[in-house]
Amino acid sequence: MNRITQCMHGRGTVSEVMKHRHGQPGEVPSRYLAFSGMPRPVIFWNLTDRCNLSCVHCYSRSGPGHDITGELTTGEALDLIDDLARSGIPLILFSGGEPLLRHDLWELARHARDRGIRTALSTNGTLIDTEIAGKIRESGIGYVGISLDGATAATHDRFRGTPGAFDRSIAAFSHCLDSGVRCGVRVTLTRENAGELGALIDLARRIVASRFCLYWLVPSGRGGEGYARLQLGSQEVQDALDLLYRTAKETAPGVMEFLTVDAPQDCIHLLHSMKQDSSPDLQDAEQLLKSLNGGCSAGIRVANIDPMGNVYPCQFARDLEFLIGNIRERPFSSIWSDNTNQVLSRFRNKKASIGGRCSTCPYFELCGGGCRVRAYAVSGNFFDEDPFCFVNPENP
Repeated sequence: MNRITQCMHGRGTVSEVMKHRHGQPGEVPSRYLAFSGMPRPVIFWNLTDRCNLSCVHCYSRSGPGHDITGELTTGEALDLIDDLARSGIPLILFSGGEPLLRHDLWELARHARDRGIRTALSTNGTLIDTEIAGKIRESGIGYVGISLDGATAATHDRFRGTPGAFDRSIAAFSHCLDSGVRCGVRVTLTRENAGELGALIDLARRIVASRFCLYWLVPSGRGGEGYARLQLGSQEVQDALDLLYRTAKETAPGVMEFLTVDAPQDCIHLLHSMKQDSSPDLQDAEQLLKSLNGGCSAGIRVANIDPMGNVYPCQFARDLEFLIGNIRERPFSSIWSDNTNQVLSRFRNKKASIGGRCSTCPYFELCGGGCRVRAYAVSGNFFDEDPFCFVNPENP
């Protein structure tokens, strides 16, 4: 994650980060998890591939009619949470498909809470009404990320493949707010909605979102099928980052947090912009970003578990090539700590072998070569340069 607000407003000062750097999972505030030295990853758990929508950019190819045969049973899921708790996992993000279609979601969330693990929910929002919002709060889920891929119903509903999705997703924010549930906007930016970014930010303000999280398209699942057509070019990426930076600069950190995901190189733009502004937080921001030891969290600070218990380095690396193991065969704690696993080794030691223009870039130590899933999907070479990188070393 490129935490724009946290870096440029001094919310993540070096002294605060270092104070929490080796704390226990339940003691580290969520805003410092990315910078903590804990070896335990945040878990992105796709509870199901079932979904009531069929989105054009879905990394898991989720949609209506998915066969639930083979999904982890409630008992298996509860045992998994017990193992995660023993491992000191700080946060589980329940995702899908649409996680609200999983009948035992509330039981799983309460069990995680009782075992000392914080939880968040990633949802399309269309199923959240007053009753569901109340259940979210009562189950202990601390944050809900709701996807909005357009500032208008026409754009959002086209992305989501379902008329009326926009209105129901907008209503979800009101239901969550009324129930005291903190929620934020999740946007996947492509050529088809980039022109609405400013309007989306304005909309996020109106619906009182606490976070604006911008995702870049990753060529995974259905997102790979339209990747060439939908992916933004370098100038479009920089224009979007300029807008986010300006907006974050003008927005009090307690009002809304801005961040981007899936492109570690975004931090180069952030630091360059802060330098141009002579920001008093520049030095702290540089130290914070260096503390991440190079960009991508996959296989290190992030792990993915799919509906059948398969473990991957991240939610976008769900190709057979990146399969680490399955929790039905070995506990997650055993899989994750296996230093002989070739997939984990590849992700954890990637910086030594990344080639292309990344290998000679002066910013390599900060971004770590970007996203390995994009490199592999586009060129077939895991260690190739990230094709999405917009950085010109002479003029970032």
